[in-house]
Amino acid sequence: MNNKELITELKENRIPDKEDLKQLLTSLTKEDEEFLYETARKVREDIYGKDVYVRGLIEFTNYCRNDCTYCGIRASNKNALRYRLTREEIMECAALGHELGFRTFVMQGGEDMHFTDEYMCEIISGIKEAFPDSAVTLSVGERDRETYQRYFDAGADRFLLRHETVTPEHYSFLHNGKMSIETRLRCLNDLKSIGFQVGCGMMIGSPGQTVDNLVSDLIFISEFRPHMVGMGPFIPHNETPFKNEPAGSLEDTLHLLSIVRLMLPEVLLPATTALGTLVPTGRELGILAGANVVMPNLSPVSVRKKYMLYDGKISTGEEAAECLEALSKRIDSTGYKIAMVRGDHSSLKK
Repeated sequence: MNNKELITELKENRIPDKEDLKQLLTSLTKEDEEFLYETARKVREDIYGKDVYVRGLIEFTNYCRNDCTYCGIRASNKNALRYRLTREEIMECAALGHELGFRTFVMQGGEDMHFTDEYMCEIISGIKEAFPDSAVTLSVGERDRETYQRYFDAGADRFLLRHETVTPEHYSFLHNGKMSIETRLRCLNDLKSIGFQVGCGMMIGSPGQTVDNLVSDLIFISEFRPHMVGMGPFIPHNETPFKNEPAGSLEDTLHLLSIVRLMLPEVLLPATTALGTLVPTGRELGILAGANVVMPNLSPVSVRKKYMLYDGKISTGEEAAECLEALSKRIDSTGYKIAMVRGDHSSLKK
């Protein structure tokens, strides 16, 4: 079967086998690429039209108990400038975002146990009470089921937890031998069964990653059927063991965005900050490959450069929430438009 036939198979919701997926990831011509992107755009437009959903990102802590080998805020990085936002500062970020028109707030941070269950629930319920027309997304890592349930009961709507890789040996390598894919998958299953809109995903081009790893990740995603999939290129950080490793490929990332769009037509698919860091027009290219979400930064300007997961992360300028007009023009240039709404998964729309 040629690549165009495989792409059509994906569009018709027939998941190719491992060898076919491997073929797609390794042998696309420029003509195949254009067909893939065009097909992915058509699928997302059939469901979401021309809308690009905007989330307000609040990076509320860069403390983390983990020591993931790729991450700039890993516990052993003694040169990281650590910070925690107070509940009042987080509420100020949300208030600014709501005034600007944001209707989803993404609270992202390291696994910082300073934020106890009770404290987190106070923050979540505070945002929901102040802005009942808005969704709260959490991205705070691994917790036990009871904690996730408390977050959900406090009003959290969505949870992002990238699986990074379902291959156990690769997962251990990326997480300093101290974390397991079994725990990560348990967390994802707990979140989904509780009722969260759940997001998984992976870095593209991470050290040690093979095409077979990516094929396994695609099969996992197709079976788990998350509401969201977060994928961006690996970018090294100078304070990690991977500091001299090459960054992931723009093309590979775009190919995977399109493939996931075809596999899960209704998925919420961000064009990530990492894409925009890799190349200036990265997020626009992501949208043209089938993505339909962007996440400008609502964090206080004073901390944006401290939440440095990888080198060169764009932290001021047009990626910031205050510069919505500039971001809107960038999105307009792709033929799509910003939609300042909650932007739920299509299966949950009233």
